Amino acid sequence: MLTKRQLLVLKEIIRSFTESGQPVGSKTLMAELPIHVSSATIRNDMAALEEQGLIKKTHSSSGRVPSTKGYRFYLDNLVEPTAVSANEIAAIQQGFGGHFYKIDEIVAQSARILSNLTSYTAITLGPEVTNLKLTGFRMVPLGNHQVMAILVTSNGSVESQLFTLPPEVDSDGVEKAIRIINDELVGLSLGEVAQKLQTEVPAVLFKYMTSPDGFLDIFGNVLKKAAAERFYVGGRLNLMDYLGDNDVDQLKRLLAMMDSEQGNVNALLGPLHDSHIKVKLGSELTPDVLANLSLLTANYSVGEHGTGMIALIGPTQMPYSKMIGLLDAFREELAKRLTDYYSHFDQ
Repeated sequence: MLTKRQLLVLKEIIRSFTESGQPVGSKTLMAELPIHVSSATIRNDMAALEEQGLIKKTHSSSGRVPSTKGYRFYLDNLVEPTAVSANEIAAIQQGFGGHFYKIDEIVAQSARILSNLTSYTAITLGPEVTNLKLTGFRMVPLGNHQVMAILVTSNGSVESQLFTLPPEVDSDGVEKAIRIINDELVGLSLGEVAQKLQTEVPAVLFKYMTSPDGFLDIFGNVLKKAAAERFYVGGRLNLMDYLGDNDVDQLKRLLAMMDSEQGNVNALLGPLHDSHIKVKLGSELTPDVLANLSLLTANYSVGEHGTGMIALIGPTQMPYSKMIGLLDAFREELAKRLTDYYSHFDQ
């Protein structure tokens, strides 16, 4: 059980080390603590904190630095989020001030804004796609059996892909199949559409097409693309600022993870959680490629349109009060921007 003075000492060591990057000694603490105590008393408190594994001594200095356990204790018991400045709010709002044609553009921009504000690596996941509905599907012939398949969803997103039609799929059959898709499936959620593709739709298409498999493959591929959860990364190269020269392998593995499929990022960020901002440190993180780093995650809600996540990856030596306050304000601004975008489709 720490005394009130020891809590003050730990809090000041973390604040000072975060700002300066230098080990903190008793003389520095004596000058910065909000209470007047002798240097000897502070040294005794530091010894008690060190004995409990909350701070540690560096090899070349009499000063102390926080341990991972110390940061964890601080985050669980002492951290107080800092209010975001008016300039930072203005910078966020200005970053979202442009015209966006798709949800993905807003989500991608949010990662760029957050990484620029923090100088860390930011990851943003868009709102869940479970509530998206199919609003239209068409195929535009391009010649030489090539078509562009276009699928539109209820949030205004448009997915398109180029395909080469199988020789056995004739244009009249395609037109009839497109009408069936729009008559039977428009207005359903993407999940319901995917289910009907496996059950009811093939039987209906067989009445109009000799072999509907090629058409179903095309529609299914575009649908899968529309239903995929997307993530965007801002400030990848910022990792180089807080990973040392001996961490080249770790840097390569992190960059590979960010460039890979959604599954790896889901493993990194974990599931959507409650509204609290979560911080994980070092060994608390999986996979082990994140050792010696910190991960901050926060949900944001867009009402019936779902919930997304924003995250920051940075060094353990991070100004947590400032970052937690910033993430809290940022997710509110992002949710406002997305809600405003969706409002055009909810009328």
